This record gives sequence, structure tokens and C-alpha cells, in this order.
Amino acid sequence: MYKHLLVPTDGSPLSLKAAKTAAGLAKKLGAKITAVYVTAPWMPPMGSEGAAYSRMGEMEADYRRATKAAAEKALGRVADAAAAAKVKCDGIHVSNDQPWDAIIRSAVKQKCDLIVMASHGRRGLAGLLIGSETHKVLTHSKTPVLVCR
Repeated sequence: MYKHLLVPTDGSPLSLKAAKTAAGLAKKLGAKITAVYVTAPWMPPMGSEGAAYSRMGEMEADYRRATKAAAEKALGRVADAAAAAKVKCDGIHVSNDQPWDAIIRSAVKQKCDLIVMASHGRRGLAGLLIGSETHKVLTHSKTPVLVCR
């Protein structure tokens, strides 16, 4: 059965619910968990032609500090859920402008055999306009996906 579960998290209560589900499942299966937090790559602000930004390096450092802190907080919540279930858990923070792609790539790289993730369940126009990372993972992943709501 499943031995290594990937748990994508964005730090939301819904992703924590998926993490708790994954932790319970991992305990029953004797599996381990890898949590993944995805952030967008640093993009310098756009300015007019020839504009120089004297704080560019500072702005990038601030961005990296902020995303690292957010990742640590979200990954820590998954680790806490795993610890409560007495399940081994590692956390990774990856950068990719397409979260669904980063999730699939992380599952392959970490050799995970199940992805356990949340879905906000947006439908209709909201689902069409906002899109769903979960739906994209389901569509493109060769790794099985368990969706929690």
C-alpha cells in the first residue's frame, strides 16, 4: 500500500484538515509524510524604461525572508499534525510559478506514492476564473491523489 504521502499546504485551515487526514492515514499504513509549501519565484517590480531601483536587493531579501517565514509556519503545522499521530514528517519549500506543477514534481522527486491535498471546492464561474490547483494536480499527476474537503 502507500508508504510515502505528499501533503501540499498553503497554511490554510483546509490544508491543515488534509494534513490531519494524511497523518491518520500514514499512521494506519506505517507510512511517512513529506509536506510541501510552494511559493512564486521572486519577480522584480516592473518600472518605466530606464528606471533604477536602488532597493532591489533589499526588496528581494525581504521577499525571501517573508516567504521562508510563511513556509516554516505552514510546514510546522503539518509537522505538528504528523507528530500528534506519531508519524515521520519532512518539509520542503519549493519555488515555482505553477503550484500544481511544483506539487507533481515534488511527488516524483521525493518518491511519494500518494498525494493528499485539500480542495476548496469552488464551482461555476469562481472555479473557472480562479482555477483549482487541486484540479490541475488531478488532471496531470500520474501519482494517485486523495482529495479532502
